[in-house]
Amino acid sequence: MDSKSKLHYLCLQKTNEGQASYAHVHEIIAGLKRHGWKIRLFEPVYKKNCPGALARLGQFLLTQARLWFSQKPDVVYIRHHFASWPTALWARLKKIPVVQEVNGPYEDVFIAWPFTSHFKPFLKWLMRSQLRWADIVITVTPQLASWVTRESKNANVYVVPNAANIKLFTPQAAQKEVSMYLPETFVIFFGALTSWQGIDTMLEAVRRPEWPQEVRLVIVGDGVERQKVEEAAAKGEVSYLGKVPYREIPPLVARSLAGLSPQSSPKNRSKTGLFPLKVFETLACGVPVIVSDFPGMADLVRQGKCGIVIPPENPKALAEAVRFLYHHPEIRKQMGQKGRELIKRQHSWDARATQTHEILLSLINKKG
Repeated sequence: MDSKSKLHYLCLQKTNEGQASYAHVHEIIAGLKRHGWKIRLFEPVYKKNCPGALARLGQFLLTQARLWFSQKPDVVYIRHHFASWPTALWARLKKIPVVQEVNGPYEDVFIAWPFTSHFKPFLKWLMRSQLRWADIVITVTPQLASWVTRESKNANVYVVPNAANIKLFTPQAAQKEVSMYLPETFVIFFGALTSWQGIDTMLEAVRRPEWPQEVRLVIVGDGVERQKVEEAAAKGEVSYLGKVPYREIPPLVARSLAGLSPQSSPKNRSKTGLFPLKVFETLACGVPVIVSDFPGMADLVRQGKCGIVIPPENPKALAEAVRFLYHHPEIRKQMGQKGRELIKRQHSWDARATQTHEILLSLINKKG
């Protein structure tokens, strides 16, 4: 590779610490830089924490304009977004290779922002045409790769799953001091508080008689479901820590009995597979996980014997799984150890960055 190879990374979903997109974007960028890439990240800059639709659209355009008028890159890498269509077209006209990274099906947009359903045919067209134009598409699950191929007829699709920073997320992180109060015995959920993360399932589970009274539920993150969590915390049902910086998450996870990812599947979004980042990061800390029975994460947990798989949207099953892990410390320890070894062996961000680097090299060599 030319030591001066330049990559422009366009991410129109602003990366906020504590959310999976932040870790994914910045870990891949850091890994590619270690392989010699010169990378510029283009993402929106908002003055408010919750910008309105017009502010978002304005920033989408300004962010892309900065990219268009910067020094011409060798590759444009786009985290798939309906509003990145102008840049996909610009790169196509400029004959600049484009990589589209897809983290979910179209429906994710309509679930997260229900008002966008009014423009569903148009937004789907914007996203589908970008996939068709892309020189390469990278997805995070095999099921999502199959979906992309069916949708776009693009055969150049690769699977690069989520991963964990195995130097940051370690069992030893439990020894680090934390600046906030933590219960003595707890399970943890961390990430975006969105409708598909199973917030309702967790809040109902802690109220059930099967939930062990000695175990507290700690929730970390922010999002549209925050009010529900705050109300539960005000009643003393859970401990809510709010947003926590990325590098302060590992000590919290490593101290926990288990990490929770009881996702639901609105509009059947699980059909393209689910590999939540929190699952990899929890296992990297040597902590078992409790996950919903959906393709991807359930397969990982079953094959690795590193946690418990439960039926989706089942508070009773979640409470029973927490109870089992609390009362069986040796099994819990064995699951955690197996999970740590699995992540070290197969699912580090260094490995994912190397895989992405090799895909980019093949693209440059082909175009060169």
